[in-house]
Amino acid sequence: MLNVYLSGEIHTDWRDQIIKLCKDENLNIKFSSPITNHDFSDNCGVEILGDEERRFWKDNKGAKINSIKTKKSIKDSDVVIVKFGEKYKQWNAAFDAGYASALNKSIIVIHSDEHQHALKEVDAFASAVAKDQDQVVRILKYVIHGLL
Repeated sequence: MLNVYLSGEIHTDWRDQIIKLCKDENLNIKFSSPITNHDFSDNCGVEILGDEERRFWKDNKGAKINSIKTKKSIKDSDVVIVKFGEKYKQWNAAFDAGYASALNKSIIVIHSDEHQHALKEVDAFASAVAKDQDQVVRILKYVIHGLL
């Protein structure tokens, strides 16, 4: 079984698309991902540990709690897929890619041609740079079964 961590933007259903396409191909993959409920992710620190007056400390608490899941999931993964969306800058996704790279994990990056220049350093460490979910699933199928 391949362990795949799905990092990146949380505003579209790209994770569900990859999971469905992999199931359709009968690929034996265990998926994990960060908390994708934006409100939960942003507010977990103050909901669990108490309110903060300043936004910085609110965000800091939440980021630290979220990092527990992120670090564990990336460490346990064989492949990290990092999706950079169109609308927002996903600094956390770039950080996840760097962390995965430091752990010598295989990384597949997904982004449009428009972001090629901005993500050139991330792309340089990736095993593959895909334009969409279909290309990612074809890569995973090739890795698991050696089939095109």
